[in-house]
Amino acid sequence: MAMAVAHHQHRESSSGSSINKHLNDAGKYVRYTSEQVEALERVYAECPKPSSLRRQQLIRDCPILSNIEPKQIKVWFQNRRCREKQRKESSRLQTVNRKLSAMNKLLMEENDRLQKQVSQLVCENGYMRQQLHTAPATDASCDSVVTIPQHSLRDANNPAGLLSIAEETLAEFLSKATGTAVDWVQMPGMKPGPDSVGIFAISQSCSGVAARACGLVSLEPTKIAEILKDRPSWFWDCRSLEVFTMFPAGNGGTIELIYTQTYAPTTLAPARDFWTLRYTTSLDNGSFVVCERSLSGSGAGTSGASAAQFVRAEMLPSGYLIRPCEGGGSIIHIVDHLNLEAWSVPEVLRPLYESSKVVAQKRTIAALRYIRQIAQETSGEVVYSLGRQPSVLRTFSQRLIRGFNDAVNGFNDDGWSLINCDGAEDIIMAINSTKNLTTTNPANSFAFLGGILCAKASMLLQNVPPAVLVRFLREHRSEWADFNVDAYSAASLKSGSYVYPGMRPTRFTGGQIIMPLGHTIEQEELLEVVRLEGHSFSQEEGFASRDIHLLQICGGVDENAVGACSELVFAPIDEMFPDDAPLFPSGFRIIPLESKTSDSKDALATHRTLDLTSSLEVGSATNHNAGDLNSFHNTRSVLTIAFQFPFESSLQDNVVSMARQYVRNVISSVQRVAMAISPSGLSPSVGPKLSPGSPEALTLANWICQSYSFHLGVELLQPDSLGGDSMLKHLWHHQDAILCCSLKSVPVFIFANQAGLDMLETTFVALQDISLDKIFDESGRKTLCTDFAKLMQQGFAYLPAGICMSTMGRHVSYEQAIGWKVLSGEDNSVHCLAFSFVNWSFV
Repeated sequence: MAMAVAHHQHRESSSGSSINKHLNDAGKYVRYTSEQVEALERVYAECPKPSSLRRQQLIRDCPILSNIEPKQIKVWFQNRRCREKQRKESSRLQTVNRKLSAMNKLLMEENDRLQKQVSQLVCENGYMRQQLHTAPATDASCDSVVTIPQHSLRDANNPAGLLSIAEETLAEFLSKATGTAVDWVQMPGMKPGPDSVGIFAISQSCSGVAARACGLVSLEPTKIAEILKDRPSWFWDCRSLEVFTMFPAGNGGTIELIYTQTYAPTTLAPARDFWTLRYTTSLDNGSFVVCERSLSGSGAGTSGASAAQFVRAEMLPSGYLIRPCEGGGSIIHIVDHLNLEAWSVPEVLRPLYESSKVVAQKRTIAALRYIRQIAQETSGEVVYSLGRQPSVLRTFSQRLIRGFNDAVNGFNDDGWSLINCDGAEDIIMAINSTKNLTTTNPANSFAFLGGILCAKASMLLQNVPPAVLVRFLREHRSEWADFNVDAYSAASLKSGSYVYPGMRPTRFTGGQIIMPLGHTIEQEELLEVVRLEGHSFSQEEGFASRDIHLLQICGGVDENAVGACSELVFAPIDEMFPDDAPLFPSGFRIIPLESKTSDSKDALATHRTLDLTSSLEVGSATNHNAGDLNSFHNTRSVLTIAFQFPFESSLQDNVVSMARQYVRNVISSVQRVAMAISPSGLSPSVGPKLSPGSPEALTLANWICQSYSFHLGVELLQPDSLGGDSMLKHLWHHQDAILCCSLKSVPVFIFANQAGLDMLETTFVALQDISLDKIFDESGRKTLCTDFAKLMQQGFAYLPAGICMSTMGRHVSYEQAIGWKVLSGEDNSVHCLAFSFVNWSFV
């Protein structure tokens, strides 16, 4: 690397010596005068690559260049551009060289620390062996060997006592950051390498939960310390941080007494707060340190009704060690060591509060990633769309997550209060009539609001990959959302436009368009604008556009990120997208309660099939599903749903009823999706049940083909595909769309082959929400009503060519449709109706 840099420097110096020379009339090289170089540099600053006309104009305008040929002027600009390119490349290589040197130093230090840890373990192992050999009959407890020393209490009521606590905290923190005070093991799934953010580790056996990170950042130590001390700016679970007291420590450092509140991630647990001492100082080697630990006693905190919503947690010595690197940048060590008082939450949630992986993802890794993000934005390496400044986009992301956390927690001091409901109510309803939703621009403020209503719930999911579920919810919004409810929420952004859903009939006539705004450096979080296309069909407005825009953040879509929670949070936003737009976010959060094993990560594909296509495959596919089932057995996660609805005082009761029912419908849809994508939802032998009380897919395929042959006198499939499992496979891949619907007052679909799902533009999960009459236009419905009696009487009917409609609002033409009764093979009773759409295509 050093040779490459030196080579570039040599080329730059040689080109620099030749650029200031030109050929005279005698054919000899003559050095440019300083006035000539200055004139050429002025033009180069404006236009590095001037055209021939511009160069000729330059010679005419500058008499001092009149003795130089236009060709020589062209050569000067070529050399000048080459020298600029070489300079930039040399600078880049020097920067890379510095980074590699710093990373090499970091790895060597980590290697030294590990060697010390190995030596310590060898000594402890030898001591224990000696004790076992010398006194085998005695009860020689080994606790004394591995006991973590207890820290003596200091008087926290005077500066001298606080300084003593601060110095003790500093020593303990450094022993964790660079020593062997904690038995660190590598974070699963995050191996260090050239492209990694840093080196991550979690505690293996210590009190509480702990995580550590170290990495290289191209910012100065003081800047990094300033960013990290502003915890609410990067730790989105931090509700507030208040500095009660700050005084100098006498050695150039400062001591602060801090009260911090953090959000609860779900409705099933109380929030946490901390009363801590934070010590900021510099070391003799030039390093910068910010360390922190909890103080004994009650300290500051909330009072009254709000106090019951918090549990006091403990922060053991934690902090940041920031060391400057030669040539710029810093090496940073981050340690988080907490006792989150897991006893205060339901037993099923305790893994969430006893997991070092969760602490690593939410705090430690998040801090390092945020610092690296700021560094890349500062250097101009990151460019965002729509001309938005990075700070504005970060603010939008923070407001979305904080608004969702506010809704989930419903703190009394924010104005939230519960609405009385019966004891068996599964949906928590809260109302906030005092929430301030105004902005600096009155035009963007909510007008005539009665308040904000929040409907929220939490549930336990079994064997459902959180990342897969969030991806499905993001990409298939029509499967769970109601467009009219979205339209109602969007209407609140416009002054005087409050209406109750249903007063303006609106139809979701198109797909959703996702427009990316920005993402973090590893794309673990995506900020985007979603446009939902809709139209109003009211007579007075005609076919008016009713497009809806949502600001959305999606995170945790990487299935291999151990301990990371997955989120999809969104809020309606005006199409003008002002920077100070008011937001009332809604969404989903899925938190894994038990980490995945390496076996499960190998067995599960990176992108699981989100419909049940693969479950209908036979042969080897069933074995694959069985493997997934075994590898993903007994993994659990908690799903939290919260939706916010603005309302006028006169419509409060109506909105409460609507919101409760809407969230119940969303929960029902999510549960169906979760069952479909869960490996445990697939039978390893014959595939899924199509609906409650339905036969297995293979049995239904036999009934469909046998009934077709019985009524129409011809075979639906080729004779060589009528035996065993191949019948289901050939029916699934049949070129015509084949759908089955139930015999109810409102027939709904219970089965479709691949062509049928493609024609309706839906998934197997959402198929059961589509009724038969919805897919036909007015003419098709009349034809169906006319021929339905014939179908039921003779067992089949031919429907003429027509037009039907997919769930995405697209028109589909077909040459002919055939309907027939599907008879049960057991008693020849009518089980359902089947339809085959021949030669269909999108119009």
